[in-house]
Amino acid sequence: MEKIRDESSTEAPERLEHPVIGRSIFLLAIVIAVSHLYFNTFSTLSELWTSALHFGLFGLLCALAMPMVRSTTPSTQRWVFGVDLFLGLAALGCALYLIGFEDALYARGVTFSTMDWVVSITAVVLILEFARRTTGWFIPVLCIVSLTYVAWWGKYVEGLFNFPGLSWETVLFRSYMGGQGMLGSIARISWTYVFMFILFGAFLVKSGAGDFIIDLARCAAGRFVGGPGFVAVFSSGLMGSVSGSSVANTVSTGVITIPLMRKAGFPARFAAGVEAAASTGGQLMPPVMGAGAFIMASYTQVSYLTIIGVAALPALLYFLSVAMFVRIEAKRSHAVKLEDEYTPTLKEVLKDGWHYLLPLVVLIAALVYGFTPTYAAGIAILSVVAASWLSSKPMKPKDILDAMALGTRNIITTAILLITVGLIVMVVSTTGIGNTFSLMIADWAGGSLLVTIILVALASLILGMGLPVTAAYIVLATLSAPAIYNLIAQSQLLDLMNSGNLPEQAKAVFMLAAPDQVQLLNAPMDKATALQMLAAVPDTFSSQLLEQALSPHAITMALVSAHMIIFWLSQDSNVTPPVCLTAFAAAAIAGTPQMRTGFTAWKLAKGLYIVPLLFAYSPLISGDFEEMLRVFIFGLFGIYAIIAGLEGFLEHRLGWSLRLLMFPVGALMLWPHGMLWIDGAGLVVFLVLLVWSSRKGRVAPATV
Repeated sequence: MEKIRDESSTEAPERLEHPVIGRSIFLLAIVIAVSHLYFNTFSTLSELWTSALHFGLFGLLCALAMPMVRSTTPSTQRWVFGVDLFLGLAALGCALYLIGFEDALYARGVTFSTMDWVVSITAVVLILEFARRTTGWFIPVLCIVSLTYVAWWGKYVEGLFNFPGLSWETVLFRSYMGGQGMLGSIARISWTYVFMFILFGAFLVKSGAGDFIIDLARCAAGRFVGGPGFVAVFSSGLMGSVSGSSVANTVSTGVITIPLMRKAGFPARFAAGVEAAASTGGQLMPPVMGAGAFIMASYTQVSYLTIIGVAALPALLYFLSVAMFVRIEAKRSHAVKLEDEYTPTLKEVLKDGWHYLLPLVVLIAALVYGFTPTYAAGIAILSVVAASWLSSKPMKPKDILDAMALGTRNIITTAILLITVGLIVMVVSTTGIGNTFSLMIADWAGGSLLVTIILVALASLILGMGLPVTAAYIVLATLSAPAIYNLIAQSQLLDLMNSGNLPEQAKAVFMLAAPDQVQLLNAPMDKATALQMLAAVPDTFSSQLLEQALSPHAITMALVSAHMIIFWLSQDSNVTPPVCLTAFAAAAIAGTPQMRTGFTAWKLAKGLYIVPLLFAYSPLISGDFEEMLRVFIFGLFGIYAIIAGLEGFLEHRLGWSLRLLMFPVGALMLWPHGMLWIDGAGLVVFLVLLVWSSRKGRVAPATV
């Protein structure tokens, strides 16, 4: 548990282990960590200058740690290092130039000088090169297509996507000097929330919390039948709340859990699939959630505390859905209990490691008290160091420096990614292509929320083949969140019209749009009539109608639901062939075929598709606590029924008739009918079948 590595890391071991270069990278990482701690606490620098320094410092670190090309000959390595050092210093020079000459640019009326042209072009080219090193060619190519669309070929496109074009000077100003693209809001999220929380995770791991999480999972779940599978699910959930990286979860916990699952009797491919599916949930588990929670908070203007609060039950539902697959496979494969005399008891683990829980308590308490997420993370980092002194291995100055260097290196890929994606977001906001795309999705879907979600799921899968999860979420949220939000809000509006409970101020909007039909709003109406009346409302009045009809809380949670749907769907690229990095990492540990492991992980991660439907059609994240808990409980058993139908197994092998019966039973508990007695009927039927299957399983043990 020495490291949590970020996704797609391409650091060169020969540089990290070099006596001079490695020490330089180590010292630079510490300088970056200290500077960012200053940025997030006492700094009075403008956000633009801070974002520029963030780009320059991480550009230098990326250039030094991740070579432009790999070579085995010493002479070529020296030549490549020289070029990389020059590029890294050029990135830092671009940042310092902006700080030094920003006022002069505005004094000239935002007219570029020769050096402004040189620096802006250099900055854009450098970030594209660094993105190529960390994430491959897809993002740089997408950025080039986007920038040239704005400045050149957009005017030749006919139809909805025609764009008259901007001058290259304006494009470069918005890309770099103006603080809208590379140095915009996405970069600010990177140097604030993301950096602080990944640094917090690095401190936790360095203090020994990673080993504590594994031990806690092993002693809590390891002694049950199929326990090692539950350990994988449990430990990945806990580790995910710290690291927020699915690949990091896989390589950190998989080296322990996959061999344990094999030893207990699970098939190798299933063991790898469980680890991949469970580790994917790491980016869904608060408080870190990758970088998604912070970006979502920025996009929706909803507090970070609210985001992680509503994300907790859905994340738990996902992990329990994976655990259901584990339970069924354990019964089918005759998995055994692992009697490990060296495994400590729960009491021993908590006695030796209870202090590792203190930083998480401090973090949540600071957020609840009202501190900003960055200050809360800073306080939590200090609490990690303080809590370590309650153990037999307190963190000393060297450990603190190691944690700072580890955390900084862990964020290289994410920092470069977020800075680069800012260019795409800038293009989308400049051209209005996001609204156009949302209108196209709504048109293709014919106003159907379900079809819209399916289209977004397909788009997320395609984007996920070339983009990391965070980038896929940003792009999809920018393009399609308005469409999903409008449909969710419109669905709530239709419910009010169907029940005859439309507020008077909303009726006034209909008075302007359809005065001859407004009397129909005084009584309940059928869905067809309601849709006909909505169609009569001009687009210019649509947003006003929603604001007048729905409460501020309902509007806010509709927006959060839209983003949460996209965020969950964007995770599927981790476990869906042909490009599924998490499944590939697990396959490497288990020694199983990559593609077959990917399909197994995809099957086990079915919660990624079911739970977003609950976001759209139920109050799982938008209701009060009682409503959320009710949806959670019925959703849990509904998913269990569907999994039993997919696997053809419950506590014993099911015949085809019972297997098919499981799907409508699960649908009774998941379908958004809003009738408690139907949910209850589905639950009773499933529990009866579960008890009956358990007895059959004891009488006649299942065969493979």
